[in-house]
Amino acid sequence: MKTEKTEKTEAARTPDSPRRGGRKTREVLVRGIAISPGVAIGAVYDTSEVPTEAPRRSIPAAQVEAEKARLAAAVAASRKQVSKLKGRLAVLPEEAQGELEPLLDAYSMMLGDSRLLRGARRRIAEELLAAETAVQDEAEAIAGTILAAKDDDKPGLRRRAGEVREIARRLTRNLTATPFRSLKGVPAGAILVAEELTPADAALLDPTKIAGVATEEGGADGHTAIMLRALGIPSVLGCPGLTEAARRGDEAVLDGGTGTIVIRPGSAALEAGREALAGYAKEKSRLAKLRRLPSVTLDGEEVELQANLEIPAELPLIAQAGAQGIGLLRTEFLFMNREDLPDEDAQFEAYSQIVGPLAGDGVTIRVLDWGGEKDMQALAEGVVPWHTGPNPALGLRGIRMLLKRPELLEAQFAAILRVATQGPVRILLPLVTIPAEVAQAREIYERVARRLRRRGTPLPDKLPPLGAMIETPGAALAADAIALEADFFAIGTNDLAMYTLAVDRAEAEVSHLYDPLHPAVLRLVQFATEAALRLRMPVSVCGEMAGNPRLVPLLLGLGIRALSMNASAIPRVKQRVRTLKIDDCARFARRVMEQGDPRLIQELVMNFGTPEGS
Repeated sequence: MKTEKTEKTEAARTPDSPRRGGRKTREVLVRGIAISPGVAIGAVYDTSEVPTEAPRRSIPAAQVEAEKARLAAAVAASRKQVSKLKGRLAVLPEEAQGELEPLLDAYSMMLGDSRLLRGARRRIAEELLAAETAVQDEAEAIAGTILAAKDDDKPGLRRRAGEVREIARRLTRNLTATPFRSLKGVPAGAILVAEELTPADAALLDPTKIAGVATEEGGADGHTAIMLRALGIPSVLGCPGLTEAARRGDEAVLDGGTGTIVIRPGSAALEAGREALAGYAKEKSRLAKLRRLPSVTLDGEEVELQANLEIPAELPLIAQAGAQGIGLLRTEFLFMNREDLPDEDAQFEAYSQIVGPLAGDGVTIRVLDWGGEKDMQALAEGVVPWHTGPNPALGLRGIRMLLKRPELLEAQFAAILRVATQGPVRILLPLVTIPAEVAQAREIYERVARRLRRRGTPLPDKLPPLGAMIETPGAALAADAIALEADFFAIGTNDLAMYTLAVDRAEAEVSHLYDPLHPAVLRLVQFATEAALRLRMPVSVCGEMAGNPRLVPLLLGLGIRALSMNASAIPRVKQRVRTLKIDDCARFARRVMEQGDPRLIQELVMNFGTPEGS
């Protein structure tokens, strides 16, 4: 990771250059850390953030309450900002959402009754410190404790410490009225260059506009790197000397696969960059052509590839990917960032924007999956008390909450039944653990249908299927009983792995233990799949496993014939499907399921299709 000067050319002066002196025209190669693959050629757009002026400051005792009030106001402002970022989640690719949502949940928790704020208030009262000084001192104390922990996962510890410092930074900027970095002026096709980008900055990037990202600071295991990979923006981080070498308007060639950025490239470097860009574009084009081809194995077995959807605005991406409908429509977007609950009519309008344009392709609508850890103000204040409990993942969430507050379920059922006249839909119940939950939900479902018919509302002759998400070990092990109550299964492998392995991926100390290829997880997937197939009931996988081309042979071998994933993953998964034979996949799955060591399973999956792995 170093800066190399290569080709020398004649110096020139540029009046509008943001730095003093002659404009450099010498080619400079900056090496960094390869973060997100892809090639970008464009003009540099450098951006910096106004530094925070927050010198240490003490206060008189009479000012304690006023400082606490300042802190409370900064907390309120920060909560609004984080809430807006959560609203931004809906327009990001699913991988980006999956990375950013746990981080924003952690931010929300730290802006609640957290150790950080309790400690800051204590320092204001006992040490007579100004709010910004108290926040900074407490954050550094917490970060120091985290970094000193005896844990092999040092990157995870650094991420956790960074989360605390990021919230302290946000609070400090709000306390001192220091503006945040603005990315609104970045021109289309630019390569964004900065000393450092926060995960919140990354969440504001538009992957359709930004050609590439390079920063002087940062590493491969940080939240920002994870976000950039999820957004699919070619990126290189950790580039020493980058901001000194690059000026706004300089042409640059960035290669996120090799971890290089060439500033002011000469003819040879520019030509090499163009060739690399063409090769990358050719690969994307080749995958795009798959959109018109069927998702069918070499021996003629059809595999249904559907997309997960967050908001109607994503529909064009789904069409471009060649998805066969929507396998998982998350309805939480209807409840986010609003002070009231969406009624039946509002939900009907939202679903109509999705079901209608799909021209007959199926849509599986998951009813509200809300838990105390999610920041939905209307629910927290109007329906369910703002109480997360000691472990929100094991508390009142999913179908449990909906059965406790059936009016929410009734409104969703009514809206979905009404929109079912516009195209085929299915209804999915989240976090089912016992058959009785499906039975209770079906009673409400049929009651709503009878009420709608009495009032003359047009409904389809046959009610849409009512399915269960299999995302806990209890549900997987009771799948044969749940199958008697449900019309279909959707296996959510993300939560299934979390609950099976007792691992929260957002918890740095244990995130390395999260492994969807753990034999226990695979056996539960197998058990639930076989329970559905025995009753000839549809079953799909809608977790991250579905979008991983390497895992497709295993899933097909286990009997899965429907996968739902982020739209951008569909072309590569389809490409993989079209190279497979079901008999080969079945033999491979039997071999995998005989293993008890996750490392051996990983090796088998990685080597499938090679001579040693066949």
